[in-house]
Amino acid sequence: MTTLVTSPALPLIANAAARRLFMARHGLNAAPKGSGKGEDLKSVIDGLGFVQVDSINTVSRAHHMILAARRPAYREKHLKPLLEHQRQLFEHWTHDASVIPMHFYPHWKLKFARDAERLRARWRNWRRDGFEEKFDAVLKRIDAQGPVTSGDVGEDEVRKSGGWWDWHPSKTALEYLWRSGQLAVTGRNGFQKVYDLSERVIPEAYLQPCPDPFETIDWACSEAMSRLGFATSGEIAAFFDLVTPQEAKDWCQRALSDGRLIEALVECEKGHAPRKVFARPDILDETTALSPSPSRLRILSPFDPMLRDRKRAERVFGFHYRIEVFVPEEKRQYGYYVFPILEGERMVGRIDMKAHRSEDRLHVKAYWPEARTPLTKGRQQKLEAELARMARFAGVGTLTFADDWQRQPEN
Repeated sequence: MTTLVTSPALPLIANAAARRLFMARHGLNAAPKGSGKGEDLKSVIDGLGFVQVDSINTVSRAHHMILAARRPAYREKHLKPLLEHQRQLFEHWTHDASVIPMHFYPHWKLKFARDAERLRARWRNWRRDGFEEKFDAVLKRIDAQGPVTSGDVGEDEVRKSGGWWDWHPSKTALEYLWRSGQLAVTGRNGFQKVYDLSERVIPEAYLQPCPDPFETIDWACSEAMSRLGFATSGEIAAFFDLVTPQEAKDWCQRALSDGRLIEALVECEKGHAPRKVFARPDILDETTALSPSPSRLRILSPFDPMLRDRKRAERVFGFHYRIEVFVPEEKRQYGYYVFPILEGERMVGRIDMKAHRSEDRLHVKAYWPEARTPLTKGRQQKLEAELARMARFAGVGTLTFADDWQRQPEN
């Protein structure tokens, strides 16, 4: 959907209201309190819709930091019971690998079917030849011997040491069978996925139902809208990555026709024209009723769901962020893995920090304030309090700073 100029015929959502609403839909508008485990933790994940999983462990992995930003009492050990024992969550793919509420599982069957066709053709072209021939052997081994990791299969296959995606055929078969729904992730050893037959992982109540595609499309678009608050059809399609852009566009037109949605304009940050979006009919009443967000300062994961859509974050918050993990060091503007910082309803900076567990310390290499949000004495006190919490969360006892850690704001 293209950016449009303001139209008097459409309601206008002020930028401040848009920020507050989007934060509320992502669990960041309320005071961060709660046990961070059990049903309280499940309610957080249900509200978000999914939590992205990422392997980088500079301070803590992305999924843990996302949850800790909303529940300071959360600890990494609290996720495992819900995921691996109580089976209230499952691990699969949205736009990336994610932890997802188990009651969503029936709707993922549309993704399984589509990925089975799409990935088979794609991987045949650029993965190792022969992965399709390994399906039966992999399934029979798991059926007879139980769960496996990628290291347990393909012992006689050639393995190369380089390349993130350089999988041997049996590893490729495992991933394909997981992505297409025949296998499920039953747990992880460290960060290595452990695969088992889906019928031995997914509870029967969620394994058997198979909604028709139209029902899943309606569900996925409606759930995405609920979590976005306001969105273009493209943003709705991208949220779970379950439906195509055209399916989301058609859904929006049907919902517009039957009164479930209205069109509105969102006021964006300076430099961005108002953007035409879809929203629920009561959106202006909802934004008016929302209380101001706590003034607390929070360090977010680069993969936090509020910032995952980088272009949307830039329009709504005026915050330009790009992760530089894959950027050559000499070309990085900030650093390898730099964390965004939220204070109240504004993005106020970014920080380069790392937990050195062997040295029992969290080290701050650099902090960059955003323009017009200098590191005042009060803000620095908030930052140091948040860093102390991060150190406890990472399991280290001390906090250290580089001599030149305070950098100039980026204009």
